[in-house]
Amino acid sequence: MSSPTRTDDGSVDSPGVGTAASARLDRAKMRKIATASVIGTTVEWYDLFLFGTASALVFNQVFFPELSPALGTILAFLTFAAAYLARTVGAVLFGHFGDRLGRKSMLLVSLLVMGGATLAIGLVPDFNTIGIAAPFILLTLRIIQGLALGGEWGGAVLMTVEHAPEERRGWYGSMVQVGVPVGTLLANLAFLIVTGLVSEEALVSWGWRVPFIASVLLVAVGIYIRLNIEETPSFQQVREQGAKAKLPFAHLMRHYWKPVILGGIATLSTGSTFTLMVASGVNYGTQEKGLSSNFMLWVVLVACIVGLIFIPVFGRLSDKVGRRPIIAAGIAGEVILAFPFFWLINTGSAAAVFLAYGLMMIAFCANYGPIATFLAELFGAKIRYSGLSVSYMLSGLLGSAITPAITVWLLDVTGQSDSMAWYIAGSAVLSLIALFLLTENRLQSIDQADTAEARVDSGTSVEVGAKPEAVTEVGVENR
Repeated sequence: MSSPTRTDDGSVDSPGVGTAASARLDRAKMRKIATASVIGTTVEWYDLFLFGTASALVFNQVFFPELSPALGTILAFLTFAAAYLARTVGAVLFGHFGDRLGRKSMLLVSLLVMGGATLAIGLVPDFNTIGIAAPFILLTLRIIQGLALGGEWGGAVLMTVEHAPEERRGWYGSMVQVGVPVGTLLANLAFLIVTGLVSEEALVSWGWRVPFIASVLLVAVGIYIRLNIEETPSFQQVREQGAKAKLPFAHLMRHYWKPVILGGIATLSTGSTFTLMVASGVNYGTQEKGLSSNFMLWVVLVACIVGLIFIPVFGRLSDKVGRRPIIAAGIAGEVILAFPFFWLINTGSAAAVFLAYGLMMIAFCANYGPIATFLAELFGAKIRYSGLSVSYMLSGLLGSAITPAITVWLLDVTGQSDSMAWYIAGSAVLSLIALFLLTENRLQSIDQADTAEARVDSGTSVEVGAKPEAVTEVGVENR
């Protein structure tokens, strides 16, 4: 049978069951879809790393003033980490409704919730005003942020990848990833402006609140753009066929648990490496090496500009040579650079610090640019939102969430920066192993996974990306 097609007015004509390839949008509409996803993830990551920057610079004084600087910073970072646990819950929740109701509606909800929580953080009274209630309110809002972020990334990736031409999925998938350096750049730029205009005392007193409150403007822009995009062809096809899973998460855990777990481990190093640069590295440079907060923020800002350039470069390159070779090269780079990263910072030289961040960012981009598309290609459309989100958020829980607190603790216990480097290198090695246990699906239709999934439901599992007669776990190499 022929597949659903999209008419000139944007409606879907579905004469029968088939692939969703003919419903792919033209390039102009793809740019609109990509822009909507980039702006949305920019807002989400602006909010996320605004909190991370504030945790590194001021939250230990604002919400934990009666503790030692080291313990206060650890607790601030643990509050930062709390959102990652909430993100995993949010991934299940938003994944369920994203696979049941559609990608677009969940993207709107996630952006509204995240924006509201961020505004509220900017208005929370400090410890000296309301006492112990202040950090508890902060923690609650951080958890709400995490729930929303758990649904954002997966939906944004699918909005681009499920619309994209087969030969450019890596490129368009990397556009969503660009939202991370853009959001981080804006968060650091906001803090640079504030710290440049007010004193250290004013920054701790009220200045840190300004970037949080200003996020309302970004949220408004993101909502406006997302209201004007269409649902993805893949979900349209699932809906037209009446093929939606009743309980997507249960279906996912029954048939796709290995790709979910391995995907999370494969993505582990992206979270630990990036959080090293934007949180742990900033804290180390300012607290241990005496570098100014402004200088470290400028270093992160320049590194994010490097990310803006190289993430799409590696995403496009993955369309040519495959996702796995590019990702593997990036992870290997993270292992090699883990120790030199700190050695360069230890010199105290401005040029050396910029070099450390620039090199690590390039390695990170090779890893991070293609990973969204790589993960999306592992799952069938009817549980893809759940599979992609849960796998990615699992990596956040195991990587990004605990990296700041663990690195601060390791440094406090050992007094040696090499202890932090061992942690980063170890995370990367685990990711590399998991990566090679997963299937490379670049040359297959995004809907090939649905064919394999149909065989899973009938009792036979077929490797995604393999020839029809090959039988194995969906999304996992047959070794």
